[in-house]
Amino acid sequence: QVQLVESGGGLVQAGGSLRLSCAASGRTFSYYTMGWFRQAPGKEREFVASIGWSSGTTYYVDSVKGRFTISRVNAKSTVSLQMSSLKPEDTAVYYCAARSSMAPATFSRGYDYWGQGTQVTVSS
Repeated sequence: QVQLVESGGGLVQAGGSLRLSCAASGRTFSYYTMGWFRQAPGKEREFVASIGWSSGTTYYVDSVKGRFTISRVNAKSTVSLQMSSLKPEDTAVYYCAARSSMAPATFSRGYDYWGQGTQVTVSS
């Protein structure tokens, strides 16, 4: 089992920045592919970014490329999402997820463990 706890959400003006963090506990963190997803009201959960176990492979949804950066520190069992140049359409609940495979995945069914989510609201 892996427990995930997100933090860092909040209210920010368009063009601003936020940093989300996810603390993991349980099984060996470094073996997991980690991802961030988001879900806006009335919409399906959407892949945002993922990072491989060695931090060498990252993936992003096109809408956040160049604005968001995913990173991880295996020694601290944490993964972060640095979000810059935020837009109102980035408003959503953001979820941290862990995948018990070193192969990357951009679909939510590919992840085995989920955090409770943290709200990000971007005002125009």
